[in-house]
Amino acid sequence: MNTNSILNLENETMKESFLHLLDGRIKLVILVFITVYAVYTTEPMILVLLEVYLLLLIYLSQISFKTTLKRVLLLLPFGGLIILFQPFIHPGNVMYALPFGINVTYEGLTFGILLMSRLIVSLTAIVLLSSISPMQEVVQSFRKLGMPKEFAMIFSLMIRFLFMFFDELDAIRNAQATRNFDIFNKKTPYMWRMKQIGYTIMMMFLRAYERGETVYLSMVSRGYSDKSQLYNDGNKKIGSKEYVFTGITVALVICLEIAHYFLIV
Repeated sequence: MNTNSILNLENETMKESFLHLLDGRIKLVILVFITVYAVYTTEPMILVLLEVYLLLLIYLSQISFKTTLKRVLLLLPFGGLIILFQPFIHPGNVMYALPFGINVTYEGLTFGILLMSRLIVSLTAIVLLSSISPMQEVVQSFRKLGMPKEFAMIFSLMIRFLFMFFDELDAIRNAQATRNFDIFNKKTPYMWRMKQIGYTIMMMFLRAYERGETVYLSMVSRGYSDKSQLYNDGNKKIGSKEYVFTGITVALVICLEIAHYFLIV
């Protein structure tokens, strides 16, 4: 992830679609609700229908499917690597016998598909939330829902410093590029390149720390305190749009659960 990708993500949250204009608390609660239900259910078809519903929300939000897919694929390896081992370590009926005593079981394969479906639905919900809600709005929503103000303030400042951190990294990389530094240049000694990368990381943190102190002193000089509001949500309130969105989502989950019950019976 680079500076441009972060800025593009923040620009997407500024659109004015139906979902973008909803109260942040509703967006946060509903998408967390979908994620929790995805983890709870054991029926892959329900997960497929939940994914279709999330893709429909992405379409209504005017978010690029290509961009969404890239972000999901970027996050997928963090949990996908564990899922890959499930067909081989889960006990059950052997489907395929591989060399060195490695077996692929039907139960392991089924469990792996279930975990992968859950992961994809959860990641899609996370990507959707990050695409329709500015990060500061998410923090403000947590605070309105009862998060301690200290945690909310730390989270809010962390988000603000994240952009500054990537700005510093981008400036250092540009400076290195102007000096023809290339980490993949095999004509230079490997240890020398590793040492330069270490210097880069150290310099990045030092410059970010110095900028952080400057920003903090500037905030204090302008009256910053633990009661300060760092984000203005435009006085959004829960209205008819929020009730409709909540009702549709909850009704969908209830219908899926009822259908699952009758299918089992």
